[in-house]
Amino acid sequence: MKKITLLFVLFSAIAFAQKPIFTTAKVKSATVYFNAAELSQTTSVNLPAGTSEIVIKNVADYLNENTVQIGAPNSVTVLSVQFTQNYISEYEIDETNPAIKKVRDSISWTEKEIKKTQIDAYSHQQTIALLDGNQNVAGANSGLNVAELMKLVDYYKAKRTELDNNIVALKEKETKLGQKLSALKSKLEINTQKEEKNSKGKLIIQVMNEVAGLVNLDINYITNNASWQPFYDLRADNVNSPINMMYKAQVTQWTGIDWKKVNLTLSSGNPNQNNQAPILSPWFLRYGNFNYYRGNVNSKYKDGDKQNVYNQIQGSAAGVVVEEDNAVYNVASVSGYTTIQENQLNVSFDIDIPYDILSNSKPHSVALKDIKLPATYKYYAAPRVEKEAFLLAEINDYSKYNLLPGEANIIFEGMYVGKTNINPNQTSDTLNLSMGRDKKVSIKREKVVDKSGTKFLSSKKEQTFTFDITVRNNKKEMVNMLLKDQYPLSTDKEIEVELLESNNAKENKETGILTWDLKLNPNETKKIRISYKVKYPKDKVIDNL
Repeated sequence: MKKITLLFVLFSAIAFAQKPIFTTAKVKSATVYFNAAELSQTTSVNLPAGTSEIVIKNVADYLNENTVQIGAPNSVTVLSVQFTQNYISEYEIDETNPAIKKVRDSISWTEKEIKKTQIDAYSHQQTIALLDGNQNVAGANSGLNVAELMKLVDYYKAKRTELDNNIVALKEKETKLGQKLSALKSKLEINTQKEEKNSKGKLIIQVMNEVAGLVNLDINYITNNASWQPFYDLRADNVNSPINMMYKAQVTQWTGIDWKKVNLTLSSGNPNQNNQAPILSPWFLRYGNFNYYRGNVNSKYKDGDKQNVYNQIQGSAAGVVVEEDNAVYNVASVSGYTTIQENQLNVSFDIDIPYDILSNSKPHSVALKDIKLPATYKYYAAPRVEKEAFLLAEINDYSKYNLLPGEANIIFEGMYVGKTNINPNQTSDTLNLSMGRDKKVSIKREKVVDKSGTKFLSSKKEQTFTFDITVRNNKKEMVNMLLKDQYPLSTDKEIEVELLESNNAKENKETGILTWDLKLNPNETKKIRISYKVKYPKDKVIDNL
């Protein structure tokens, strides 16, 4: 039994020590997630019967080895799969590549020509040596007369010159053939590395094959070196037209292999997330330290207050700061070639047009679909924090468009006006899209000095604030405007706040936000006044009033 076991181990070692079979995988399709990609590749390989080692090139440099799946016919059993970036083999790569075979044949022919040239040159050199020897013999033979001697000298001179010239020509030919050989070897090196120059990753597969022949293999795995982001182009001709939305994606990959003519699917899922259902633990309360910031009493806001106030005033009508220094890239529409699949966990876009996505870490724009969004337009302003008017487009029933959070280019009236953000993950029924600032609607908020001031009443300090908000429509058509401002709220019983004047605003007492719905005719100006009073102990300071 020991001898049989030893022979089996020896046979196995010999079987696995045979020459590996090299093959190159081609990317067939890619499903790209926000932070990963699932690649599907295919390759064909001629396998002998028995055990073989297959080295699959052109796979991603970094992949999750636990996710590798190999699809093979029933006659092939996959024994093991290993991923490596540092494969070293004593064998040359697969010579069945036509480009490599062509260069190999040229190298073989050139080497033969060099050998022939060297043989010819050697023969000429030997002939010269023979002539030189015969010259010495003839010179020692006194039986030759002058005429015969002259004829011999002429023959020797002509033949010697011919042979020397031939040797020079053969040396030049050998030099040129040597240069050609070096060039061919350099080309061979490039061709043999061409498919691997961008990819270090390789899969080493041990298989057992029942019947010799051509075998097709399918390879699937997940790599984290890819991502995509939703992106939009919002185009509107005027405030009376719908929004033309180009739903796009920016796909980026740095897997080490180029994706050529692949079937692309974009998914909002996350293949790397933890799928373990959470378990609740007891929630124990405990005391902690309460730290607070006290700013400069002369400052109007603490550093973060302005943005916080801005967010509070906005409410559901989000005024968005617009960037104006980025270019717009036009992409052809392929809406008819995209299939959208929505389930309970994610949304996926199957694109029928094959795409080329290079492994260069640069965003590649992919058009998903064109959407016409029926929109209702209105202007919005919160002059306490931003003294400009924003054009908002209200979209009802937006959930049916399968929108995802992302940036959007704004093109209004044929001009690029900047960027905004689309956030469909909100709780309101209406999606508000900011279409940028409109400088033709002017806003001014000024403090009314004679109606503002400070009084000291025994132990109290009373401050009155009055502001006039002036809105002017410089456009040729009427505009609807949602104007918002606010008064402060008290969280301390020693601080008393009283709203004195609100100009018939809709008041939200829980947030202190005042809202006016204005209709402004062309070249019309309206003025709104807000006034409030704050009373608090005079020995204290409110640092954000």
